[in-house]
Amino acid sequence: MDPESGDTPYNTPLNEKLRSLPTSPGVYRFINAKGTVIYVGKAKNLRNRVRSYFRDPAHLPGKTGVLVSHIADLELIITSSEVEALILENNLIKELRPRYNVNLKDDKTYPYLVITNERFPRIFLTRQVRRDGSRYFGPYTEAHQLRLILDLIGTIFPVRSCKYKLTEAAVEAKKYRVCLDYHIHKCKGPCEGLQGEEDYQAMIREIVTLLKGKTGGLIRDLTTEMQQKAAALKFEEAAALKAQIDGLKRYAEKQKIVSADSVDRDVFAVATGEDDACGVVFKIREGKLIGSQHVYLSNTGNTDITGLLSSFMEHYYLETPDLIPQEIMMQVQLPEDETEALRQLILSKQPESRHVRFLVPRIGEKAELLAMCLKNAGHHLHEFMVQKQKRGEIARIPPALEAIKKVLRLERLPERIECFDNSHMQGSDYVSSMVTFVSGKPKKSEYRKFKLKSFEGSDDYAAMHEAITRRYSGSLSNELPMPDLVIVDGGKGQVNTAWKALREMGIDIPVAGLAKRLEEIWTPHERDPFNLPKTSPALKLLQQMRDEAHRFAITYHRKLRTDRTIRTELTDIDGIGEKTAERLLSRFGSVEAITNSSMEELAAVAGGKTAENIYRYFHEQITDNS
Repeated sequence: MDPESGDTPYNTPLNEKLRSLPTSPGVYRFINAKGTVIYVGKAKNLRNRVRSYFRDPAHLPGKTGVLVSHIADLELIITSSEVEALILENNLIKELRPRYNVNLKDDKTYPYLVITNERFPRIFLTRQVRRDGSRYFGPYTEAHQLRLILDLIGTIFPVRSCKYKLTEAAVEAKKYRVCLDYHIHKCKGPCEGLQGEEDYQAMIREIVTLLKGKTGGLIRDLTTEMQQKAAALKFEEAAALKAQIDGLKRYAEKQKIVSADSVDRDVFAVATGEDDACGVVFKIREGKLIGSQHVYLSNTGNTDITGLLSSFMEHYYLETPDLIPQEIMMQVQLPEDETEALRQLILSKQPESRHVRFLVPRIGEKAELLAMCLKNAGHHLHEFMVQKQKRGEIARIPPALEAIKKVLRLERLPERIECFDNSHMQGSDYVSSMVTFVSGKPKKSEYRKFKLKSFEGSDDYAAMHEAITRRYSGSLSNELPMPDLVIVDGGKGQVNTAWKALREMGIDIPVAGLAKRLEEIWTPHERDPFNLPKTSPALKLLQQMRDEAHRFAITYHRKLRTDRTIRTELTDIDGIGEKTAERLLSRFGSVEAITNSSMEELAAVAGGKTAENIYRYFHEQITDNS
């Protein structure tokens, strides 16, 4: 499938374009036979990125393979930098909405707080972000949080609420008169020149500091100012500052403290479903959680977690008007080029963020904070799926899944379940299988099999530990979504082994086992199992998964034994080693076909002298047997 070899099945114009791709950064668009753009992507190096789609199709994920099969043409837009490519990609996806791109729900339906670009700025809610020099904060996805902030600003800061255009000429001409807000001390009367622009702007700066989450610093500054006013015997002004400080302290007490180090950071996590996902970002300032935002991603298909996380973070930093902190935490490490593209995007918006750090915490307080973010993402995704089901956009939840959730006391519906089984013959050819059920039905494209090799002899616990570790670490952890439940074929020992392997990797997924003899259900660290009625839909689904995993493991084990037996028969022939035997089997398919092949056919694969040995071996055997 290498474009250079001309060995692709695609049309000649496309082949020519693949051979002449530039190495510049830019955006590529894949187009189908009808002329419709079906995918938009960005690249640091267009040549390397685009050509990667046209390699061996066996190594492409399911969704990508389908995409490639529909490509009839491609178009390029070369940019001068990765940041330009990222911004252009984002705009094109919004405009064209290609079939195979991940879709992010735009947060423009959520409200922002705006501080207008005027001599005496106003503060109010808006759902439209305009490029008029005004400052925007948000979006706010939680109504109570927004009401709390607005009430606080209105209570302790005398910001004008009128819509007058307070130009310098209008104020000097006494065009406007103070309103009721002035008389009840909610405004200081800038409309009549009773409050100067410098004093008003100083108050706006304090509000901006508050909206950025810097309540501690603001309280310290106001306390110093209050003490200075009191020392100067300006007791009325000191009392007003004291009221502001008390209001800020009440607000700060309501904020959740999530970090003891008082560092500003953004925390990102994405929870995935079958074809939907939800990303959540926690905005932490001075160690306090001042807000969160969630975005739904649809049409995710086989997109791995790094791709989803990268899309979410790019979307967030392209859209957010907030100040970007110097520490960004995320649940998995992004590829180096994606991280660098994000860094350049941040620098383009905020040049002082040159030392921004990207972290993937594994232990301690930061890991717990990330886990809390991921839990929130899972909660929002579950609510989203429930709403889709109510609208009839997804199938009804199978009763068996509801029953499993109830009997195993799970926090969430086990929409995706993975089941493991081991197979061996007296300790040889040890294998493990994993079958995947989504919405109660097998998803064979996501079955996996493992040839186990970390131990010798017969050890079912070591086999289970290796299979679990290989599935939930390395490339497979990114290639496949995490399940809601892990089932193992076995009893107490197998269940505890699987549970321990997951916890060693810092993964918190529920585990249960189904033992064959009495169809008992085991859960981790329980002394005794429990049974379900034979008519229980939960038991029937668990049995179906266990039997399917057993069938898949046995099939793989038999294939390995057969291949080993065939290779052994071939390697008994003088001059044939393992590699030659594999080439012969790959070319002819079976030992019987090799037996019936001519000398010329054998020589084309194994060479003349080896072909003579093979031909003589099988034909002499036939003669002797007759």
